[in-house]
Amino acid sequence: MDISVVVPLYNEEESLPELTKWIERVMTENGFSYEILFINDGSTDRSLDVIKRLAGENNAVHAVSFSRNYGKSPALNTGFIRAKGDVVITMDADLQDSPDEIPELYRMITEEGYDLVSGWKKKRYDPLSKTIPTKLFNATARKVSGIKNLHDFNCGLKAYRRDVVKHIEVYGDMHRYIPYLAKNAGYKKIGEKVVHHQARKYGTTKFGLDRFVNGYLDLGTLWFQSKFGIKPMHIFGLLGSLMFLIGFIAVFVVLLLKIIAMCSDTFNFWVTKSVYFYLSLAFMVLGVQFFCTGLIGELITRNSAERNNYLISEEF
Repeated sequence: MDISVVVPLYNEEESLPELTKWIERVMTENGFSYEILFINDGSTDRSLDVIKRLAGENNAVHAVSFSRNYGKSPALNTGFIRAKGDVVITMDADLQDSPDEIPELYRMITEEGYDLVSGWKKKRYDPLSKTIPTKLFNATARKVSGIKNLHDFNCGLKAYRRDVVKHIEVYGDMHRYIPYLAKNAGYKKIGEKVVHHQARKYGTTKFGLDRFVNGYLDLGTLWFQSKFGIKPMHIFGLLGSLMFLIGFIAVFVVLLLKIIAMCSDTFNFWVTKSVYFYLSLAFMVLGVQFFCTGLIGELITRNSAERNNYLISEEF
């Protein structure tokens, strides 16, 4: 099979027939063998009934329906597991992503050798309340991930070589960072294509402003996992050593002041009334806590089933 189109959706009953016909037309015109995988993320409207009708009309249409709303990341991961195409295309169900982009995305994967191609909605039809935070978010993601050539990490329209989606796990709200997940898995040829962004035709957006806060928190989690996921003592041990060093300096200052006070008739110094005494206590305790955290992290890592799960690109 040439292409699997994975479409996560939540309450998009109006757009599904038009999207299916559009994908079908593009595939037929280009002679692609394909499948459409609708992942119904617990929709409360008639989306599931619409998908069942579409599946009856087109054998290429398949669906997975969740019992409740889990989120976009679980929906994408479910689609990735089931995808059979050599190239996997993801797009949103709201008609803001154009299926006419599929042939060029497919060509970039199969002919130019990209592992992943992400869409860039250079001209957007979103309000400033969404576009400005999006620009800030993408700038931060570029800096942290090291993927300098991507302008829109969260664009729903992406193309993947099949191996990529089979070797990454998308969970939580990590769909925003799939290029970063792919890079961490060893797939480093990541490209970008300017794609057409259409105004929403039906319904309203299902995402609120809280996605930006969650996005930054998830980015921090992903950065930590990529840097210290299998070596937590490197970060916690470093922090613990730093705390011990500061605590030791504070103790040295306390002792020095006490010695000076004992040798002087005019200088009175009470150890328990000194700020340095409490600094030394606080930082020594913090140092012990960081070291203990690092040791516990190492024990968890060494007993993890994934501790030696490395992706092998070739074997002779």
